[in-house]
Order: sequence, then structure tokens, then C-alpha cells
Amino acid sequence: MPGPLTIVPPLILAAVFLWSGIAKLRHPDTLRSWADLGVPAQLRQTWLLRLHPWAEMVLALAYALLGGMLGFLAATAGIVLLATYLVLVLQALQKLPDAACACFGTTQPVTRITVVRNAWLVLIAVAALAMSWMNPTFGGPVAAVEAQEWVWVVSSGAVAVTVLLIAWPTLPQSGELTAQDLVPSAPAMNATDADGELDYIRTRTPAVPVTLADGTLVNLRQLASKRPILLLAVTPTCGPCIPVIENVSEWRRTLPEVDIRLLLQYEPHDGQLAEMSEPQSLHDPRGYVSASIADWKTPTAVLLGADGLLAGGPVTGFDSISEFIGDVYESLHGERPPAVV
Repeated sequence: MPGPLTIVPPLILAAVFLWSGIAKLRHPDTLRSWADLGVPAQLRQTWLLRLHPWAEMVLALAYALLGGMLGFLAATAGIVLLATYLVLVLQALQKLPDAACACFGTTQPVTRITVVRNAWLVLIAVAALAMSWMNPTFGGPVAAVEAQEWVWVVSSGAVAVTVLLIAWPTLPQSGELTAQDLVPSAPAMNATDADGELDYIRTRTPAVPVTLADGTLVNLRQLASKRPILLLAVTPTCGPCIPVIENVSEWRRTLPEVDIRLLLQYEPHDGQLAEMSEPQSLHDPRGYVSASIADWKTPTAVLLGADGLLAGGPVTGFDSISEFIGDVYESLHGERPPAVV
């Protein structure tokens, strides 16, 4: 006989997959993030990327509305998918110090809690598979809910919606930073200006290794996904770099929404400009960053958006950097900062 044990697991998974699918539609994933997470190359196809959220929502409906053999097949597909997610986050956590995934739309760091969450969902999927035979073939667990149980189901749904609304990322308030705001002149990718010339093209932040001042090796793109970063490429022997270095503290007070980090082409222990306190300096002795973005002279500034794309620059020279920082401030606050001309 159908009862709570046969109804609850598939309905939980229906809600999870529906939430996940909608979140991925709101914040589309990329093939590059799939690669960073360790998805096999043969599966990193554009059509699969676009189909992924729709497939999750179809699976959600199948969990809610199918039982018997059809429900068993849907539950089997759910176990395979959730087990795959679990393996990917486990591998990412073991191999990458700054692993991240867009499991529910927005990119979040992969932690032990991520692994525990995915393992828990696999256990629920196993329970749903075992109980799938007991629900009606057409209508599934929804049709199996008896009249007196609807109060319980609706109450549980209200709790789930409340948790969802609390956990769902909030919209940025006035003055908060957004990915679009990080482009000083607000150009769109491949946009053209009034003269028909190509405007600023937002390319991907390079996923190259850099070292923090404390010796921690990090992935530049994943580091920028936590907070936008303004890189200031300087060298201690560069005369034009001196005013840039002297103004770092003032610029940080001007733009608290952005991590302003020195980018240095030597190991942390080899120079006097290393900054151990946050935001720590970044060290790139092999020149991976400049080789991946543009060959530049020092001092140079480049803005990395939290959405995995370059948001502005590179610009070279103290005056250009100062103007650039003023542009970023103006895009966020609607006016030029008093200290930046």
C-alpha cells in the first residue's frame, strides 16, 4: 500500500531536480566550468549543456507523476545522475584546492558539505527506486496521496518553499556589485560603437595557477568567482609602478566591493612587495596571467569579474589605471570618486 515511505523520497527528488533545473536556466553553466569540474571530454558538448536543465526538470516530473515500471526507470536514471554528480565533486575536492561547481545555478566552492549533500541525495534516490513499484504507474506518488494526507503534503511543501526563498540568492541592492557593473563602460560582448567599431569583448578569465603570498596555489578564475579582482601588475624596480603601489591603500578604500591585488612575477619569498594580509598579493613567476590575457608592461591593471569573464582592461600606466578605477567607481555609484580625477 502506498504511504509516506513510498511518497516522500520521490517527491523530495522531484523538488530538488525542479529547483536545480530552474536555477541552471537562470544562471547557465559553461563547457569550461564542466571541464574544471572534471566532466569527461566526450560529454562536454554544447547540446548537452543546453539540454541539462531541461532534462533535470523532466526527471522531476517523472519522479512526481510516474510509478511502477516507468517510475523504476525514472528512479534508475535519477540514481545514475546523482551518483555521477557525487563522483565529480569527490574528484574535484581531492584534485583541486579551489574546486567549484554550479550544482544549483550559481557557482559555489566544493566542500565536504557538498559531498555529504550529494551522498544524501543518492541515498534518497535509492529509497525512491526501492519504493517506485508501489506507486501507481500513471500519477505516481502524487496520485498515491490520499485525501487526508494532502494537508501533510501541502504543509511540507510550504516548509520547502520557505527554505528555498531563504536560501535563494538575493537580488543585488543599490550600490552592490554585479557582473555587468564591473565593465566600466558597460559594453556588451561583441558590441559595436556608434562608428561601427568593435567595442570591449569580454573574454574568459584564464584558469591558470597563481600563488598567494602565504604560499597557497590557487586557480585564478576560481579565486575571482568568490569576489571580483582588480589585478595591478607591478614590479619593485619599475619607476612608473611607484605611484601605483603608493595608491593601493587609497584605491582599496575607494572600491571596497573589489579585491585589489598586486600581481608580481616572482615567488612570495623573493621580494618585498608580497602582502600576507587579505587581499593577499598574487605571484606569477612564470608569467601565466599576462601570457593568457595580453603581453603588457608594468604597471598594468585588469579587472576580473565574478562571472568568470574579464570585466575591463588591461590598461597601462598610472594615469590610465587611475582613470580606470574612477570608471569602475562611477559604474557602481553613478558619479566619479572625489579622489580620482
